[in-house]
Amino acid sequence: MKKNKVKNQFLDELRKIPIIQVACEKTSLSRNSIYRWKKEDMEFSKAVDEALADGESFINEMCESQLLGLIKDKSWPALAFWLRHRNSKFRDKVEVTTKIEKDESLTPEQEAVVREALHLSSINISNIDNKENEQ
Repeated sequence: MKKNKVKNQFLDELRKIPIIQVACEKTSLSRNSIYRWKKEDMEFSKAVDEALADGESFINEMCESQLLGLIKDKSWPALAFWLRHRNSKFRDKVEVTTKIEKDESLTPEQEAVVREALHLSSINISNIDNKENEQ
């Protein structure tokens, strides 16, 4: 009975601050005990995962609230952060441009570099190959 009460206290602390070490310190439990209980009790393991997710959600909402406050105070770093992460017009971009004359062709090494660059930029290479075949 006492073990369940301690587990519930631990889960409550984990929902407030989603860090196992902090929840352990607040409930006077060892990390070893928590991980042993997680290993032995699948229901407790699932409850820990849910409490961590709830805690992370809580912290994320708190951070967003603070960020909005900074934006209202016209903090440039906060404004820039919001725009870079919430508005596609302001995201960091990589632009690759080149000019190839009709009768120039790439060496196999150059073609490999271009393909790798396109792959890394997540551009679908098969669409480019299809366009080349149409010309």
